[in-house]
Amino acid sequence: MAERINAVKTSFFGKGAIRLLGPELQKMGIRRALLVTDRFLYDSGAAARVGQVLSDAGVEYAVYYNVQPNPTVQVVNDCIAAARTLQVQLLVALGGGSAIDTAKAASIVVACGGTVEQYEGENKSSKPGLPIVAVNTTAGTGSEVDQWGVVSNTEAWEKIGFGGYDSLFPVLSIVDPELMATVPPDYTAYQGFDAFFHSVEVYISLFANPFSDMVALTAVENVAQNLAAAVRCGSDMAARGKVAFANTLSGYSMVTGCCTSEHAMEHAMSAFHRELPHGAGLIMISRAYYQHFVDLHVCDERFVRLAQAMGMSGASCAQDFITALERLQADCGVDGLRMSDYGFTREELPELARNARATMGGLFESDPAALSDEDCLAIFERAYR
Repeated sequence: MAERINAVKTSFFGKGAIRLLGPELQKMGIRRALLVTDRFLYDSGAAARVGQVLSDAGVEYAVYYNVQPNPTVQVVNDCIAAARTLQVQLLVALGGGSAIDTAKAASIVVACGGTVEQYEGENKSSKPGLPIVAVNTTAGTGSEVDQWGVVSNTEAWEKIGFGGYDSLFPVLSIVDPELMATVPPDYTAYQGFDAFFHSVEVYISLFANPFSDMVALTAVENVAQNLAAAVRCGSDMAARGKVAFANTLSGYSMVTGCCTSEHAMEHAMSAFHRELPHGAGLIMISRAYYQHFVDLHVCDERFVRLAQAMGMSGASCAQDFITALERLQADCGVDGLRMSDYGFTREELPELARNARATMGGLFESDPAALSDEDCLAIFERAYR
């Protein structure tokens, strides 16, 4: 049976790509836009730089700069209010996954009405949202080329995905490594590992296919070969560019395949401890998570191929992937991350395991072997330190 593969309509990639934004908006006839970003990018001048591009293209714009990591329903509601005040035609998300997710959630509510909460889940809207332009300043989520987002409901202690419909694909994505040069080393690592795990999960999932295999392995290879260099030297545009390329490919891997329960488990972690960077949470549980499946020998050949993509040309057993993973985390200086440093306690691990399945249970269907609640708890306990 033939399958339809949807994707972002236009992507511009490479150093200086931001200059191409204005002409594209003129072609689209955009006259009013909301620039959605965070306070750091506003204060640093990055928002003003993009705003100048908008002004030069004849676009009237306002700036919403209160995006936060793990964006909440309240943040999205504030963004919605700003968009409605200006009666914008388009949202320009400047930042990483948090800015893009905020813009995606706002685009649906502004265009279709209702509340953020009613669109949680898959395909909850029959009408298109406002068009979105994604201007990346990080390399981690792949959100610039996919049709999904995540919003935290702090009252319910939940972090739930939404999307699945075509209008949440950005109409345009700008991936310019020059905009990523100021990301601190630790966050460069966290974001790079987020992209890495997107692709690893897609590659071992039950829904893997030749197309998702192609983009996932290429993403893994580019992260493994370049992330440590980008962490060591943020101005290394060659390394930054290749990690950014891997990030975009990780987005395509999720469009053509599906992540596994590792992401559901981390979303539970950052729902309970919002100050935890998503990529850092993934790193914390990754060795225990993948060791579980390595021990089950459910996809040995795929773990071998991943180890080879990470530079272990002589890899011959699934355990080699764990060795390569530990080496990459050490090279990037993130092998010492501990859950307890972010306030986690052993007593709350059962609730994390319960929350992971309750809020994002669909991802468990993608696992290469069934993961029970007891298995999920055992992984958290093994990862805890």
